[in-house]
Amino acid sequence: MSKKITILDMTYIAMSTVIITICSWISIPTAVPFTLQTFGVFLVVAVLGGKRGTLAVLVYLLLAAIGIPVLAEFTGGLGIMLGMTGGYIFGFIFSALVMWLMERLLGRKRWVLAVSMVLGLLVCYAFGTVWYIFYFANTPDAVGLWTALVWCVFPYVIPDIVKIVCALLIYKKLAVILKIEGKQS
Repeated sequence: MSKKITILDMTYIAMSTVIITICSWISIPTAVPFTLQTFGVFLVVAVLGGKRGTLAVLVYLLLAAIGIPVLAEFTGGLGIMLGMTGGYIFGFIFSALVMWLMERLLGRKRWVLAVSMVLGLLVCYAFGTVWYIFYFANTPDAVGLWTALVWCVFPYVIPDIVKIVCALLIYKKLAVILKIEGKQS
């Protein structure tokens, strides 16, 4: 792929932004409800490759920032993004960047994608958890690291691993259907 972004690239990025948005609107009602946002991020970066996938995540975050209801529960806006769980939302871009970096360093083998998704998820957890702790730091409701992990990370580990497995099972077929296999950046 050339260094320029083509009309086809922009189309893939736009379609992928829609996929992430739809995934964010899907809420699985369990004891601790979760969405498919991370699944959308992993799938998009895996299918499109690091550059286009990261751009799709960036467009998604920019749409959310200007108030388009692309986030979970049909929300959007800086108020949501700068709220207590905003670090996890911003963590999506770091997940995508980790995946892109690993792709650049190690290629696009399935095991590389799997490791990059897990590392990306860990970076998202870390950024979001630190954000959560700092959000409450100077309030009577201050929380420590362990409490933040128990509330914000541990309940989501198994669902997020399932999302990674599903993204790994789907990405190759989707890339072939879209005829973009081997054209990722």
